[in-house]
Amino acid sequence: MNLFELESLEPRYNIAPTQQILGVSEEAGRVARLLRWGLIPFWAKDASIGNKLINARSETIAEKPSFRHALAKRRCLIPADGFYEWKKGPGGKTPMHIRFRDGRLFAFAGLWESWTPPGGPAVSTCTILTTEPNKLVAPIHNRMPVILDPGDEAAWLDPETPPVARLGLLKSLAPEEMEAVPVSIRVNSPAVDDESLVEPVSSGRLFEF
Repeated sequence: MNLFELESLEPRYNIAPTQQILGVSEEAGRVARLLRWGLIPFWAKDASIGNKLINARSETIAEKPSFRHALAKRRCLIPADGFYEWKKGPGGKTPMHIRFRDGRLFAFAGLWESWTPPGGPAVSTCTILTTEPNKLVAPIHNRMPVILDPGDEAAWLDPETPPVARLGLLKSLAPEEMEAVPVSIRVNSPAVDDESLVEPVSSGRLFEF
């Protein structure tokens, strides 16, 4: 499937695990496909393992049987313009939308796999890699997704990139151009998916560098 075949995709504002997410990989050219969020290793006996593998710690992916094959053969970019984390406070957890102040598109580092259930068609699945939080995210959560520097995206996909150099790309992004905005608790429901979810619920920005 190429990008032109995905032109009918609608914007998403609240993607939950096990739902479809867009991924871009390198396979004799760039290929875009929809991936089920929650990686199912090719050797898995059933799909339930994918519910536990929505994220992967970048520091240990080279050691984990669930991720080694995908790290070597099936890396992907997952385009996004923001992500949610929940900040604990006296009144409970506040959902935060974390993004670039200019609204730019970026790419998470991801891994994907193709899994074929008994008697069924193949299913393409993915996981998003995580790393230590930067100074913006640290007060909110102890991990953050790996947001690749735009200059590193091609190297992440390139099969010729040496493994050590590949792992060196998986770091927290500098926070200076990012912001964390408090948004509506409506985002807590996977059934809610509209543009109002990314609008601030109060004036000003709660965290910004």
